[in-house]
Amino acid sequence: MDLSQRQNILHFSLYPPIGAEDWQYTFATAQVRTLSEKLFDMAAFGELANSGGFKETAELLGGTEYAISDSITNEETEQMLCDRRREVKKLVNSLLFNEKIIEFLKARSDFANMRLAVRRLVLERPLGNPTDYCDQGNIPVDQFELVFEQEDYTTLPAYLQEAVEAGVVGYYKNKNVRDIDIAIDKVEAEFQLANAAEADSIFLVELTKMQIDINNIRTMMRLKFTEAQDRDVFMPGGYIDTARLNQAVDVGYEGLAQVFGATAYYSIIEAGAGYMLSNNSFLKLEAAADQHLLGFLKSTDQITAGHQPIVAYLLRKENEIRMIRMVLSCKKSQIEPKVIHDRLAV
Repeated sequence: MDLSQRQNILHFSLYPPIGAEDWQYTFATAQVRTLSEKLFDMAAFGELANSGGFKETAELLGGTEYAISDSITNEETEQMLCDRRREVKKLVNSLLFNEKIIEFLKARSDFANMRLAVRRLVLERPLGNPTDYCDQGNIPVDQFELVFEQEDYTTLPAYLQEAVEAGVVGYYKNKNVRDIDIAIDKVEAEFQLANAAEADSIFLVELTKMQIDINNIRTMMRLKFTEAQDRDVFMPGGYIDTARLNQAVDVGYEGLAQVFGATAYYSIIEAGAGYMLSNNSFLKLEAAADQHLLGFLKSTDQITAGHQPIVAYLLRKENEIRMIRMVLSCKKSQIEPKVIHDRLAV
C-alpha cells in the first residue's frame, strides 16, 4: 500500500498533517521564512480594495515589487505579474533537493499548457504565441509546440500523452470545451498523487487530496447552479467520496452545509451556499476555498526545516500574484470595493 493509499481515511478535523522535518533544508527554510514575512496580509489587500480607483491603487503598490504606473496597459500588467511568478518559481526550484518534488511543481505548468493546446487543437485554431504558455514546466515550450504542430505525441512523457488523449476524447463526447479541462484535471490529479507518494512527501499527498476535494466542491456547486445532469465529472483521490458529492447536487442551498458537516470543508460550503442564496454568485465560495488552502499552507510554519515551508511559500506567493491581478483588473473596470472585499475575504 503506497503513501497516498495509507492517507485515504479522513484522519483530521481541519488540516491534515504536514510530515516530518528535514534538516538539509535548514538554510533554505530560513530564507523563505524571511521572504514570507513580506507577503501581503489581509490588511494590505483591504487597503487596496478600499482605494479610490486604479490611480490610487497604483500609488499604494509603488513601494512594492508590483510597482506600476497609472497608465500601464493590461499587457504590461500581465507581463509584470508573469515576471514575478517566474522569479519565485526559479527561486523555489533552486532551493529544493528532491527531483520528484521539483517535477511535481513543474508538472502544473505542463498540464496548464496541455489544456490550452488541446482546446486550440480540437477547435482547429492556431496554437498561439509561445508567450501564451507557461515556460517553466518539465517540457520546454518550444518542444511542446513542435509536438502539436507535428501531431507526434510519442515524444511527450507518458502522463502528457495520457492527458492529450483524455482531453480530446473528453471533448468529442459532447463537443463541450469544458469537458477538456475535466478530463485533463483527472489525469493531473492521478499523476500528482502518484508523484507526491514517490517523493515520500506526506505534505504533497495531503495538499493534492485537499486540492481535489476543493475542486470537486467547486464542480458540485456549478452543477447545482446550471442544473446539469452529468455527474461523471468528479475527480477521484480526495477525501470526499463521489456519493456525497452527488447527493449534495440534489440538496437545496439552505441544507447544503449539513451534508458536509463531518468534513473539514463545512465552512467553505456554508459561506459559498449562503452567498449564492443572497447574491447568486460564487465569490464567497472561491474566497473561502482560498482561505482554507492558505490556512493549510501557513500550518507549515511549525516546521523548522523541510521542503514543506518552501513549497508553501511558492503557493502563497502565487496566490498573492493572482489576487494582485484580480484587484488591478477590478479597479480598471471600476468594480465597487464591496465586491473586491467579498472575493478577497477581507
